[in-house]
Amino acid sequence: MHQNAMDRVSLLGQARRRFLGISPIEVSFNRRGFRASEEVARLRLEQIGIIFLSGYHAALEETVFAPLAHRLSAVDADLRGFAFEGAAMGLALLDYFTPWRRDRWRTFTERLGKSHIYMMHVGLGWALARFRRRVTPLLKKLDPLLGWLVVDGYGFHEGYFRWPIYIERQTIPARLNSYERRVFDQGLGRSMWFVKGADVTAVASAIRLFPAARRDDLWSGVGLACAYAGGCGRAALESLLVAADEHLPALAQGVAFAAKTRQRAANLNSHTETVCRVICRRSAKEAAAITDAALRDLHSKNGLPVYEMWRQRIQENFGRGITTT
Repeated sequence: MHQNAMDRVSLLGQARRRFLGISPIEVSFNRRGFRASEEVARLRLEQIGIIFLSGYHAALEETVFAPLAHRLSAVDADLRGFAFEGAAMGLALLDYFTPWRRDRWRTFTERLGKSHIYMMHVGLGWALARFRRRVTPLLKKLDPLLGWLVVDGYGFHEGYFRWPIYIERQTIPARLNSYERRVFDQGLGRSMWFVKGADVTAVASAIRLFPAARRDDLWSGVGLACAYAGGCGRAALESLLVAADEHLPALAQGVAFAAKTRQRAANLNSHTETVCRVICRRSAKEAAAITDAALRDLHSKNGLPVYEMWRQRIQENFGRGITTT
């Protein structure tokens, strides 16, 4: 942290950082046991981890929301969403440790985090996973659509920090049930992009080892991570298009989610644009518009949450309009 930021951090903020802080070493590929065939990919993905922790630590250190928002907004636009995601985890952990005040995450999200609302929900999922808590009770209190992103964040956390269990051994999380497990797999697919160092061949090989029923959700997560986080070039994207095969609509839906997330936060970049052109055969703005259109008159069906109906509508759209040739 810069000295001027340290000067204004209260004793309480410093104490919270000492108690709950996470060393940057924890997001290094060496520490996590990740492998990257390309140095550029490793540097990019490790940088994202560092930015996430910067947001997380900012949430611990700042005891007033305005300075916290200022620090997060000072992060380069391309990476800012990861800082907000980290802050969401920090705020949620503070809510957990202070039963007399459990409104930090919700209040900050509603007042200052709306443009990053997707990442705020994902970061909340990190906190739940950190404490091995069930998500079902919380889902009932959250938005029926975006609340599911908390489970996605839960899945990413477990894949990122416990990949030998959840990716190598394909363990099904015991604390989750029914559709929660599917959304967990979407987050797990996102984590694969990091664990495998954005190596398309390694990602595809890992997914092929999973039961067929889980692969669509995993590919959806891969699409989101690839388009939002980056770490690969156009040649790799062309390979990803082919590797997804019959799961291409799910991959494209994940890419579209990334485009919408960045559009809402006003941080669309050239990489997301390229991914959308290659995978979705559309611009990033057009891909994001598809996610918006799929929300019209949306309701649950056959017992499935509205979130899944949203995803299915988007996938059906891409299923009619993209090919591998």
